[in-house]
Amino acid sequence: QVQLVESGGGLVQPGGSLRLSCAASGFTFSSYAMNWYRQATGKEREFVAAITRDGGRPRYADSVKGRFTISRDNPKNTVYLQMNSLKPEDTGVYYCNAWVEVEGRLNVYWGQGTQVTVSS
Repeated sequence: QVQLVESGGGLVQPGGSLRLSCAASGFTFSSYAMNWYRQATGKEREFVAAITRDGGRPRYADSVKGRFTISRDNPKNTVYLQMNSLKPEDTGVYYCNAWVEVEGRLNVYWGQGTQVTVSS
């Protein structure tokens, strides 16, 4: 059973930092790209960052480039999102995401999300 469990969210002041983690289980983690999305209240879920299965070629939304870093630890089945220079507009629920092949079909999986609030 595929599971994605996010952690590390919280309340932080503008300019501060947080590191989110997403622990994966139920599939061969090292075989799949991983993604982070976020959703602010009243807005659609949006892409934040992605990383290939070997950890190379990360991609970022323009709004977080230069401030956020996605990384992964394949032996630990975990993907991270280091968030620096946080802004109030970074507030939202952050979700881990993966497209995983199960029984010959490609399915999308989401974690339960972790709340990030940037406020003074």
